[in-house]
Amino acid sequence: MTPDLMEAGARIRAEHEARAKPVRRFVADEPYFGQGVALYVEDISVSFDGFKALNALSLTIDVGELRCIIGPNGAGKTTMMDCITGKTRPDAGKVFFGSNIDLLGLTEPQIAQIGVGRKFQKPTVYEQLTVFENLELALKADRGVRAALFHRLNGEQRDRIAEVLLLIHLKEEVQRTAGLLSHGQKQWLEIGMLLMQDPRLLLLDEPVAGMTDEETERTAELFLSLEGKHSLVVVEHDMKFVDQLTEGRKTVTVLHEGSVLAEGLLSEVQANEKVVEVYLGR
Repeated sequence: MTPDLMEAGARIRAEHEARAKPVRRFVADEPYFGQGVALYVEDISVSFDGFKALNALSLTIDVGELRCIIGPNGAGKTTMMDCITGKTRPDAGKVFFGSNIDLLGLTEPQIAQIGVGRKFQKPTVYEQLTVFENLELALKADRGVRAALFHRLNGEQRDRIAEVLLLIHLKEEVQRTAGLLSHGQKQWLEIGMLLMQDPRLLLLDEPVAGMTDEETERTAELFLSLEGKHSLVVVEHDMKFVDQLTEGRKTVTVLHEGSVLAEGLLSEVQANEKVVEVYLGR
């Protein structure tokens, strides 16, 4: 076991021990995740030194839905994700996961544990470890330090890693050190690490920023393959990528000044005069 692997395992363990109280992980057959609403945000407001980052924002994401959220810089997209994941507490409003889990009463680690995964714009992977070791650590994040570092993978766990490697287009890079991957490949690896935890909801912040055209296209294919199995919220500025994801039939939400400016098919919001004025026209 390499020192990097031991250090990373200890770090993950420390994060989990910081939970204020135990929260059980929910399984696939629990009724409030079988259908209906995956995420419910109602009238959340957040102010920073007098600046209103969110202004009575309301949003609903259905189970299995892939929703793209667009808007100018400063529209409140990142703050919205911060409120959902527990990084920021809103001044007012409600945030529910499923039908009855109040996210405002949970800590960041607890929210991650119950099935909310977040990917930031800049990829955060363990660059000194291999692709396989990164996925292995993500799989074992709920184990104790000793178990996480020395437990041997069983066949089911190896199959799961192999499945994710195929999804994220890194099967041929499995023993490659993560620091040697391209920017796009690091993005895929971080998404794979989230998938190892089997999240119900994935929050993805500008996932194709800095990617090549080919990497962007393959990322769209990846997200579309996850649709239905997971609920996805994708914050993005790349309209071509948004078009690939929505396929002309999915809802797009436009944020502006901390609230929803418009919502509908991409063609509808692109034709909306207010959206053109504050965002697309730029």
